[in-house]
Amino acid sequence: MSCSVQTVSPSRKVVSVNGKVIPRAAIARESQHHPSAKPVEAWQAAARALVVRELLLQEADRLAVEAVPLTDEEGRRETDEEARMRALVEREVRTPEPDEETCQRFYESNRARFRSGDLFEVRHILFAARPDDPAASAQALGGAESAHRALLERPASFEQLAREVSDCPSAGVGGSLGQIGPGQTAPEFDRAIAALRPGEVSAPVRTRYGYHIIRVDRRIEGQVLPFEAVRSRIAAYLAEAVARRALSQFVGILAGRAEIEGFDLAVARGPLLQ
Repeated sequence: MSCSVQTVSPSRKVVSVNGKVIPRAAIARESQHHPSAKPVEAWQAAARALVVRELLLQEADRLAVEAVPLTDEEGRRETDEEARMRALVEREVRTPEPDEETCQRFYESNRARFRSGDLFEVRHILFAARPDDPAASAQALGGAESAHRALLERPASFEQLAREVSDCPSAGVGGSLGQIGPGQTAPEFDRAIAALRPGEVSAPVRTRYGYHIIRVDRRIEGQVLPFEAVRSRIAAYLAEAVARRALSQFVGILAGRAEIEGFDLAVARGPLLQ
């Protein structure tokens, strides 16, 4: 005699909270808000969100919580259920504001996170070509490679060469782009200048504008911002972290008191509230 174990597909499971069934169709609709390459993961995230929602709504019913829906700055109005869940959390989940000492301690332990980006004084020579023009791109690459070879032999000729052959308006000032910070240029250009030492000339760098030969004249190291400049940002970050932990604990208490069928909230991964 043999026996087999049949695995029930998640989409066929009946999920309920204290006897109230969450319809499969509702989970399917909710899964659209939890995109994943694996349908099972999308289903789990959707079921988790709806189980948490049901726990909060049932607790709001038990405590007779009522609330007036709010409208945000973009004109979106809460549903009645969203308003009641918000009011429940505001009433039952108390989170202290981080004090000055806590913020200062976080700052001292994470100073690298509050460092301004490096600045670079940069020159370049552009050989312009649109990405959708293969012939022009090939010609631009040839020009860039020729310029690169010339600069390896005569590095001091960069400014003169920029004036003679660059397709950028900066040609008139020897290819100077002034000071550049992170994110101010194309990503490929950003990566190239970050990798160069002062005085070093790059090989041809491709961007959507064409091919560039780049030289970094000076690198200005970023500075750690003073505590006063980032105190409000730190306080907001810590307050949000504390609120999330407190909410997670609150939902955990509700789940511990509830009868949840068809879904293991403790095992499932993902944020408690979407």
